[in-house]
Amino acid sequence: MKGSNAMKVNDPLQSPIEQWRPGVETRMLVSARNGAAQLCAFEQWVAPGNGAPTHSHPVEEVLTVREGEAEMWLEQERVIVRAGQSVIVPALRLHGFRNCGTMTLHVYAVLASSRFEATFEGAAEPVRRWDVGG
Repeated sequence: MKGSNAMKVNDPLQSPIEQWRPGVETRMLVSARNGAAQLCAFEQWVAPGNGAPTHSHPVEEVLTVREGEAEMWLEQERVIVRAGQSVIVPALRLHGFRNCGTMTLHVYAVLASSRFEATFEGAAEPVRRWDVGG
């Protein structure tokens, strides 16, 4: 079967690992760039003490800790999330995380949009990445 509904295999080794910010490396696995229509999935490796600053997305997100442990927050609530555990972040809610352990934190994230869009606390405009062609 050919066309937009055809099965497509994405190889993570074909996706580059990018330095998102000091101490945080990201690999986008699935997005509008490689054929997704309604979600994106990425993984991050986070050095101790580093993480994602407070931000929001216009869509729901699921954050799953694969290795290590993270302090995650959703507005004022803070929890420790360990390997195998997930947090569901509702759309438009301020959230973030940091590696609170001593080893590299490995996080797997899924957003309900094929394009990554985030508005960081205090910013006037959202950041958009991994869209078709850009």
